Amino acid sequence: MRRIQLLAISTYIFSQSFAFQVSTDTIPITKEELIIESNLDANLDSLLNLWYVQQSFDFDTSKIVDVLEEDSIIMEFPDSVYIERLSKIPSAVDLSYNNIVKNYIHAYTKKRTEQVEVMLGLADYYFPIFDDIFDYYDVPNEMKYMSIIESALNPRALSKAKAVGLWQFMYGTGRLYGLTINSYIDERRDPIKSTHAAAKFVKDLYNIYGDWILVIAAYNCGPGNVNKAIRRSGGKRNYWDIYYYLPRETRGHVPAFIAATYIMNYYEEHNLKARAIDLPLASDTIVVADNVHLEQISGVIDIPLEKLRDMNPQYRQDIVPGKSKPLAIRLPIDKVSAFIDFQDSIFAYKDSIYFNSKKQVVTPEQYTSSYRTPGPPSKDHEKLTYVVKSGDNLGFIADWYDVRLSDIQYWNNINRNLIRAGQKLTIYKPKSVIANYQNIDSMSFAEKQKKEGKTVAQASTQPSSTGLTGDFEYYTVRSGDTLWDIAKKYPGVSDSDIMKWNNLGYNDRINPGQKLKIKTN
Repeated sequence: MRRIQLLAISTYIFSQSFAFQVSTDTIPITKEELIIESNLDANLDSLLNLWYVQQSFDFDTSKIVDVLEEDSIIMEFPDSVYIERLSKIPSAVDLSYNNIVKNYIHAYTKKRTEQVEVMLGLADYYFPIFDDIFDYYDVPNEMKYMSIIESALNPRALSKAKAVGLWQFMYGTGRLYGLTINSYIDERRDPIKSTHAAAKFVKDLYNIYGDWILVIAAYNCGPGNVNKAIRRSGGKRNYWDIYYYLPRETRGHVPAFIAATYIMNYYEEHNLKARAIDLPLASDTIVVADNVHLEQISGVIDIPLEKLRDMNPQYRQDIVPGKSKPLAIRLPIDKVSAFIDFQDSIFAYKDSIYFNSKKQVVTPEQYTSSYRTPGPPSKDHEKLTYVVKSGDNLGFIADWYDVRLSDIQYWNNINRNLIRAGQKLTIYKPKSVIANYQNIDSMSFAEKQKKEGKTVAQASTQPSSTGLTGDFEYYTVRSGDTLWDIAKKYPGVSDSDIMKWNNLGYNDRINPGQKLKIKTN
């Protein structure tokens, strides 16, 4: 009986060229709809695993169940209302309406309301990126709604066919459009680079078909399958005319796209609202030219590892292989200065754990390699002694002697970056070049910086780590004080300045009664 009902409705729909059908009966679900709805459900479920999405829920996400809400708060409308609303959306894409479209609208507005609200929140982050890039390539901005049906705005979405990312690129298509895909990087997950690739792809498809609806179909199943459908239909180029000639898993994409376009424009009419997502809208990128692990950044400048992962989903193993080529890391805007200030500490933090093989044998002159373990010097190295001056830090000293900060820590049994004035540090250099470093201990701060090609405002016999002279006073730490609180008491002083003046590492604590040196002019 159900099969007869399905056939009757399908026949009626196609006889009307998929025009509006006046009916309020229960709408049957076709097999192709079940396929695409299953893919949508999988993407929505994986969406909830993103760190910034989990932070948006003030309750356990395991409590989210896929159930219908009370009828009193579910807004359903006559078909004529849906048709009118779709007609009012300014769109270069033909937004047809039929029972299949209605099925998908119900899926969004009745079954998955929590996840739709999450997508509405994510749209505030992703859609401005998409709009800007699509505008550059002269692609209609409503094509951004493809990302809803492709990935549910999940940059880590992975289909059964191994398509990846917001725009669900297969490996070959991603490489064809310039995306890097290797053991460490998958730019199909990069929101910006993958969107550039998606814009180029859909523009190329539009140059073939001249119809954005056919572009959506070809984006999913490939132009080869669309061309076959056109030939089998006798040369027809209307999507609904070739509907049954398309692969079953593709047939639902256009109706789902139309439903996604509808819900992203009329969600308020269905009592839905955008959920606030804990994804920093204010962010910036830092370019690194060395290998770094996201856990190194997290451990030194105190960013939750999961937040770093979700802001940089393209790095598959949490490793940024910057040594192969300079690469960008996206950080919250309030952490960028901390990364710059403590870059040496970040790259040195547990570097032997993250990047070195136990079987690898290295010597100190190989400091330029990230894949090395600090160890004792070889026989061709000679010992130098450096006496720590006021204002020095390990990063400066490592630069002056052209060694890794981790080497100095190993040679001098330093667990953290804290050193004190008058402390003697052992440095090893190859005998062939040691003459170039023997006078460093007797140089002024300005001379040592000049050796590195850096200048300071004024030279001083009492240099500070900033290279500036002036008067200092001492502040006695009180209970509850933070470096930020203390810095605000002194105009023009930052917490980073206080850390440098007092040789404090980022993870070093300050204690009540401790005296901190503050530069006052």
